[in-house]
Amino acid sequence: MTGIRLRPGRFGLAPTSPRSGENRAAALLLIFTVIAIVWANSPWAESYSTFWNTDIGISFGARHAELTVKHLVNDGLMAFFFFIVGLEVTSQFRIGELTDRARAVVPVIAALAGLVLPALIFFLFNPSGADAHAWGVVISTDTAFLIGALAVIGPKFPGRLRAFLLTLAVVDDIGALAVIAVFYSDDLQIVPLASALVLLVALASVRLLPAGHGPAYAVLGVALWVALLAGGLHPTLAGVGVALLIPVFRPQRRTVESAIGVIRAFRQSPNSEYARAATRSLRDSISINERLQTAFGPYVSFVVLPLFALANAGVRLDYATVSAAATSPLTWGIIAGLVVGKLVGITGATAMVRTLGIGELGPGLTLRRVAGGAALSGIGFTISLFIIDLAVDDPVRQDQARVGVLAASVLAFLLGWAIFRVGDRLSPPKPLGAKLVRPVDPARDHIAGPPDAPLTLVEYGDFECPFCSSATGSIDEVLAHFGDRLRYVWRHLPLAKEHPRAFDAALVSEAAALQGKFFEIGPMLFRFQDHLEWEHLYRYADSVGCDIHRFDEDLRSPAVRHRVEDDAEDAEVMDLDGIPTFFVNGRRHRGPWDAATLIRALEDTRDPPGP
Repeated sequence: MTGIRLRPGRFGLAPTSPRSGENRAAALLLIFTVIAIVWANSPWAESYSTFWNTDIGISFGARHAELTVKHLVNDGLMAFFFFIVGLEVTSQFRIGELTDRARAVVPVIAALAGLVLPALIFFLFNPSGADAHAWGVVISTDTAFLIGALAVIGPKFPGRLRAFLLTLAVVDDIGALAVIAVFYSDDLQIVPLASALVLLVALASVRLLPAGHGPAYAVLGVALWVALLAGGLHPTLAGVGVALLIPVFRPQRRTVESAIGVIRAFRQSPNSEYARAATRSLRDSISINERLQTAFGPYVSFVVLPLFALANAGVRLDYATVSAAATSPLTWGIIAGLVVGKLVGITGATAMVRTLGIGELGPGLTLRRVAGGAALSGIGFTISLFIIDLAVDDPVRQDQARVGVLAASVLAFLLGWAIFRVGDRLSPPKPLGAKLVRPVDPARDHIAGPPDAPLTLVEYGDFECPFCSSATGSIDEVLAHFGDRLRYVWRHLPLAKEHPRAFDAALVSEAAALQGKFFEIGPMLFRFQDHLEWEHLYRYADSVGCDIHRFDEDLRSPAVRHRVEDDAEDAEVMDLDGIPTFFVNGRRHRGPWDAATLIRALEDTRDPPGP
């Protein structure tokens, strides 16, 4: 009897397209960076400067406003970049990783150290003078390049490291936004800033409108951009201001069911009125935050950021520029801050937090792997180049700073590669999957049988897997055979590609478990594997006696989602290649999982682990 086998590249909780999209965005950003450098050092180098410094003006009666093409990109289009950053930060704080303090404590503290130490190192090279004002260049990590570099290097089982780095990147972004707002704004004007506050209040009230939210946000956002520009704050912060005031929530049961009802009506009687109502119902079931990230994210990744790189990365690498950069404290301060500061700050803070017992790293996330990710965090590109334009006035010193950012990014990548590759050679990874990476925890795991039983059987599977369903009969026989001597533990390994409803079913089981109904709803999910749509899942929860209102709230909570994701990430660390997978007293069971074989494997175990 064989179970479901995982195919290379298809493991995970979600389709692979978001990650591949991030990698393509990073590759495009790199391509446009190279184009900018080649253009700025080609026989047509003068056209590079001429084009980006060309004025674009708008006249309205006697009033006239103008920006250079470069400022149009940096001050105008980049507002959309900061808008997306603000949406992601808001989402993470309200429904994402940063809602769970226990999970976030290590990456948050590490990120804070990764903000402070690079700045301190920069000040060692530039303690005073005009260059000291450029300390903000070294504080931020380019998330797109970071994730792209991680994909290129390809360390084994990057799931938990990637989650750690993304949480760290969110805090990093918050720090960068705060620094730009506080330290890189000048000549503040009271009246325009007062107008900006009024506009922020208006933006916060848009959610109360019965309709027209999109146009209202757009008009008020443009007005806020103008007010901040006139008030002396960098206008791109308007993107952040709008994003922070846009609602974010997980899809709610009543809105989803309402949308389904309208769609059914449209199916029975197709007409334009029902079509508009169905479109509106579907749109309203998803938060505006998520819809805007989906709508604007690709344009920012594939249009705005490449244009920004093209406009800002074109440093002239002639002998005079390179030789000046080689002896410039500004250049070396940026290199040391990004490369050394990020590595030491993030790794050191992580080690300190672990030593003090404030937080723990998940299974498979060792300090060495964190160090590799910390080194890659020294790739500070987008925000670094952005702040150079704000902090440094002299074009010659701007080029020296850009050389520092480009050199630091290359060195950070090479250092990260060396830590992952050389580290694995000096200390080869131990064979994975032979032992259970996370011991059974009676306070956390779903256990059938006495929690302190001497024998333990752990299963990784999903509720849409037919082989996992058929294995339930074997489990019942094994439990009956051993009685109080055995505890059986279920852990989640939903295969999103093979079983598209498995992850939803896992969430449902966890929400039911919070009401003590895990082993009641589990058999029902197996019994009706072909009917795991949301309307069915809620019905199953109701039939086992769950309080549906509480169940609905729990289902959308980050804690429930984290339980499923944690199990799946543990499975990734152990390199599990199929479901169901069993562990007998902490050791992986290979071979058939019929009742007789499992009973024999349990009886042959001589040194069972404790609880």
